[in-house]
Amino acid sequence: MKFLEHIQADNILDTTISLFTAFVLGGLIGFERQYRQRTAGLRTNVLVAVGAALFVDIALALDGAAGAVRVIAYVVSGIGFLGAGVIMRQEGNIQGLNTAATLWCSAAVGAAAGADLVIESVLGTAFILAANTLLRPIVHVIDRRPLDDEAEILNVISIICDRQQSKLVMEQLNLALLQYNYPPKDIEVEPFGNLDVQIEATLIATSIEAKDMNIIIDLLNDMPQVRHAYWDKNITV
Repeated sequence: MKFLEHIQADNILDTTISLFTAFVLGGLIGFERQYRQRTAGLRTNVLVAVGAALFVDIALALDGAAGAVRVIAYVVSGIGFLGAGVIMRQEGNIQGLNTAATLWCSAAVGAAAGADLVIESVLGTAFILAANTLLRPIVHVIDRRPLDDEAEILNVISIICDRQQSKLVMEQLNLALLQYNYPPKDIEVEPFGNLDVQIEATLIATSIEAKDMNIIIDLLNDMPQVRHAYWDKNITV
């Protein structure tokens, strides 16, 4: 019946506050990720925050501050394995880095809540949300400027289509790029076989959203005049 020794009203209340704080703050972080349809959304961030809070709270109850510090160190390193699971390489892009970093920060918020640092966990949540929301417009502006370095990354859309219908295809391409704010830097048309042409559109943007580009490519491939459409990255020096 040793468990009865740990049943104390003060300890239970303290744990409840810590877990509730981690649940709410992890939920706020996860809601922003879920709203943007990221891999690790609402439930994942809540579970990471609550789990970290529970581990730290247990260590604090059993071994005091020294035990909590050791557990926090393990949380910091251990959450990296979970973050690695949401990082993917697709279409030449590395995706999920921001989501993995957000999970890492959710664990930090949970650890702070578990250590009874409620104010610190609230402040941490505010800064995490600010990084994921307020900085997005700045990132988009910077990413869509051409590089001034010697090496330049070029996003290129290639289309194989009927030669007689190439004008219609180019009009549809320009409309789609305009809709997603990816103006073309250059468009080249070359013969491809006896009946087709190849259209290559080089975009001004040096960084693009893969989901946007996939929508554009699917739209082009759905056109009966298009034989095949795809996008890729070229690096020029």
